[in-house]
Amino acid sequence: MIDTEKIEFHIREILKALGDDPDREGLRETPKRVAKMYDEVFEGMNYSNAEIAEMFNKTFEEEDYLTSNSDMVFVKDIEVFSYCEHHMALMYDMKVNVAYIPKGKVVGLSKIARIADMAAKRLQLQERLGSDIAEIMTIITGSDDVAVLIEASHSCMTARDIKKTAAKTYTETLRGRFETDKDLQLRLRR
Repeated sequence: MIDTEKIEFHIREILKALGDDPDREGLRETPKRVAKMYDEVFEGMNYSNAEIAEMFNKTFEEEDYLTSNSDMVFVKDIEVFSYCEHHMALMYDMKVNVAYIPKGKVVGLSKIARIADMAAKRLQLQERLGSDIAEIMTIITGSDDVAVLIEASHSCMTARDIKKTAAKTYTETLRGRFETDKDLQLRLRR
């Protein structure tokens, strides 16, 4: 579990290290607010991928509409944010696209968004986030055919150092048939 008391203490120390007075009116409650925010935005750190899969494992076995092994479920533009583990900088304007080929059952669509959101609530790398979501989807659906495409801006590139505000990072995590089937890959990019 996230230790909010330690976070409060250390944020107070960071404020001192920055040369500010943590007891002044505007900063007095800042350590508590930051600890509360960290508890929320890093909630996913409390759970393994298997635990997240268990949390959002709501599937439906509806074989009457799963008539072909080329049927694909594709949820696009799931908005999430995360924090880069290298700088603890915000990854924002993040859009996650998740596709899978059902294997006798489908997962509730809102659960896909919840999976992406919870996996993002960790100190992350964008590349790992795609792998984590793919792994969770595979656990829940039983399908090895999963794709996760992510587009994001990284404040470690846009707000500091090189300051390239228009830079976006794109990652693809392709599993099963998505790795080899060029037609499936084309369907993802439409």
